[in-house]
Amino acid sequence: MNHPDENLQPEYARDDSPSSAPAFERTREALERIHVALRGLRYGTVTAVVHDGVVVQVERTEKFRLDARSKREPAK
Repeated sequence: MNHPDENLQPEYARDDSPSSAPAFERTREALERIHVALRGLRYGTVTAVVHDGVVVQVERTEKFRLDARSKREPAK
């Protein structure tokens, strides 16, 4: 029997064998962590580190832009 969310799985993660359930859950967890990292990010990067086809780490680097109005001339 196919998983109800099979159409959400990337092709490389599709497998009808009973052992595919843990791989599907790892993929779902990785996607959820990436989604959380992206939430509210205005400027920056989100990086997924992959080892042997499995996401093992999600990194978020946020940058804060300072507009020209916040720059002040040096004191005289």
